[in-house]
Amino acid sequence: MHKVLVVEDNRSMREMLFTVLSEKGYEVTTAEDAATALLQLKRTSFAVMVSDLQMPGMDGLQLVKKTRPMGIPCIILTAYGSIEKAVEAIKAGAFDFIAKPVDPEYLNLIITKALESTRILRENIVFRQAEATASRSAVIIGQSPEILAEAEKLKQVAPTDTPVLLLGESGTGKELFARTIHRLSPRRESPFVAINAAAIPERLLENELFGHEKGSYTDAYTQQVGKLELAQGGTFFMDEIGDLPLHLQGKLLRVIEEKTIHRLGSNREIKLQLRFVFATNRDLEAEVQAGRFRKDLFYRIHVFPIHIPPLRDRGEDVTLLAEYFVRHYCREMNKPRLELAPEAAARLRRYKWPGNVRELQNTIERAVIISHGPRIEGADIVLPDRGLDLLEDFSLDGGLKQVSARAVRLVEKARIQAELERTGFNRRRAADQLGVSYKTLLEKIREYNIRPENHG
Repeated sequence: MHKVLVVEDNRSMREMLFTVLSEKGYEVTTAEDAATALLQLKRTSFAVMVSDLQMPGMDGLQLVKKTRPMGIPCIILTAYGSIEKAVEAIKAGAFDFIAKPVDPEYLNLIITKALESTRILRENIVFRQAEATASRSAVIIGQSPEILAEAEKLKQVAPTDTPVLLLGESGTGKELFARTIHRLSPRRESPFVAINAAAIPERLLENELFGHEKGSYTDAYTQQVGKLELAQGGTFFMDEIGDLPLHLQGKLLRVIEEKTIHRLGSNREIKLQLRFVFATNRDLEAEVQAGRFRKDLFYRIHVFPIHIPPLRDRGEDVTLLAEYFVRHYCREMNKPRLELAPEAAARLRRYKWPGNVRELQNTIERAVIISHGPRIEGADIVLPDRGLDLLEDFSLDGGLKQVSARAVRLVEKARIQAELERTGFNRRRAADQLGVSYKTLLEKIREYNIRPENHG
């Protein structure tokens, strides 16, 4: 059911719109003014907004301008229907313009068109470049106001050479954003080179960045080109810049400002022509206050920050991403197309995703592997609050064969219990889903002493 936000200061008009749109099958929320609408937009992801033009305080055109970065199509209603007003509304970013009195059928037609535009946006916000390869394609998926606002910033900055700082928790997709910036930039045909400052030992990091000449130190038997030089003409992405050692922070600042480097063991200056993108999950301002991050470097890289929201704040994006990963892993594993059952989708939406998109991706990959039948069911979604507690009472004593046998019994029992719970203890349906005979399932139920009351 598509969610529609109606913004109308006239009570009778507001109630009429609520009634006719609800009858058309939409989930309708109303707001009596623009300020209330903005609060609703913060709490809920809407597919379409229908707003009056003339309202006290902030009017409809101002509301359209304010919400444009969210990517929500807005249909303007007004009793002052004129070509000038229509053009002004469209220029401000409105999807369409309808003069009052409103014809419910025509309004429904325009909303249908707006939803279609949202669907296309959802498929393509996504930011897929035609030349992107299947394995390294830049794909940002989402329709929540939070992700759309940051995606709009990304599109604005991508064509420039301005340094970008990506801020977000681990697993939110910072490298994916960096690759998207690269693919949307004039440098897309040149290299994208990534390095993780936290993943490389401090003694090797300088060498990885700048490279070295043969004989520059004891084990330097050959010349090595550094990551910065490898990114020549393209984009250099440093993840976890907050973990960069202090003595290298000064050297990196000099590189950003002068666009030149020297390989270790060489006095030859190498001019760089590249774009810098940085990312961190740390609070860099706090790191500066604590003396662990240089203030001058912070100001140099903090020119254009993009805040990538955690998955728990992205509403229905969880379902969109899950569906995308299902399609991806079905293709990768050569499995028939699977659908997400409502129970599975509900479990995904209820979970808080501390590991963000990366955790969701791993969960869906596991679900595609263990799923039986045409749908991924709720029991196939293994989350820490359910499936990962199997080992709590598991004994690792004994030889490998004994431990393996116990593990098989434990998982088999859990799978049977989950399927029986899902089917309301309908043994025949559960047997079909488990791919075993009815007789075999009955034997297993007796063997593991599984009873309806065990399921609460």
